[in-house]
Amino acid sequence: MPRFILTLAILLGTSLASAAQTASAMLDATRAFLATLDAAQKSKAVLPFNSEERFRWFYTPVSRKGLPLKEMNPAQQRAALALLHAGLSEKGYSKAETIRKLEDVLRELEQGKGPTRDPELYFFTFFGEPDAKGAWGWRYEGHHCSQNWTIVNGQSIGSSPQFFGANPAEVREGPMKGTRVLSAEEDLGRSLVKSLTDAQKKDAVINVAAPDDILTNNQRKAAIQEDKGIAYSRLSKEQQGMLMALIEEHLSAQPQAQARKRLDKLRHVGFDPIKFAWMGGLEKGDRHYYRVQGSTFLIEYDNTQNNANHIHCVWRDFNGDWGEDILAEHYRNSSHHQHASAH
Repeated sequence: MPRFILTLAILLGTSLASAAQTASAMLDATRAFLATLDAAQKSKAVLPFNSEERFRWFYTPVSRKGLPLKEMNPAQQRAALALLHAGLSEKGYSKAETIRKLEDVLRELEQGKGPTRDPELYFFTFFGEPDAKGAWGWRYEGHHCSQNWTIVNGQSIGSSPQFFGANPAEVREGPMKGTRVLSAEEDLGRSLVKSLTDAQKKDAVINVAAPDDILTNNQRKAAIQEDKGIAYSRLSKEQQGMLMALIEEHLSAQPQAQARKRLDKLRHVGFDPIKFAWMGGLEKGDRHYYRVQGSTFLIEYDNTQNNANHIHCVWRDFNGDWGEDILAEHYRNSSHHQHASAH
């Protein structure tokens, strides 16, 4: 059985933990972490749910709101990372932690000539009161990693924007030599575009030059990109499997229940309209970019900076970033909100 069919069967299986169990695990881990903080730390870590800060996200080395690992004692750091582990799949957690370790590599490569590189400048920020009822959220963010969760009524989870980056994309010297934390995102995309016929490439390769970064950058609202690329329906069965494996690699950073939710949204509207678009060269070492866009979601990936050894990739949900879709449903069904609307 092809790999992607096995993956879909796993993601759609009935034995998976539910979204409610995932939300409960995050709630328990959040409460355990916050209980370790003193008043000053908690005042930095917890902001109102309606704070505009909830919609601010960066993947560059900038000053951030929240509590960084650097200001935690070892026990607090362990509790914080246990929360991150609850929020991501094993694969996603491994990626996040390896990305954090790349700060040490960059510090050696740049010898103090670049921005501050510090694996403890990764921040935990909470929005609202963590509770099994109502809405709250949290964020884990630092250089090249931004993960955002919104939890509603202990049942529904919004988990985007989801950003991972890697510099170097391939570590070429030192103790981490050979590390390619986002290798699958790169290799699966290249394998797909190189499998295309010349006729298919006319649709899929939309520019011989790649942009310098993901086109949506860190916008609050992800802009729908041009309707260009090759549609899923125009791919062979094998190529369709390759595209689904690529999508699965991006969505599988989340726990299985959350990955299944994302996949269910795709299945609901159908795979046929999904388009794969490529820009740049086709060979390893060439500057390149790709995106996978459907009616509800966008994956963007680029590897152009630092001589095409610096990756950015993001998952955006056009209607569900920061849980906008589940919050809208929550407010529609809220008896308090309905009462207020009646007056």
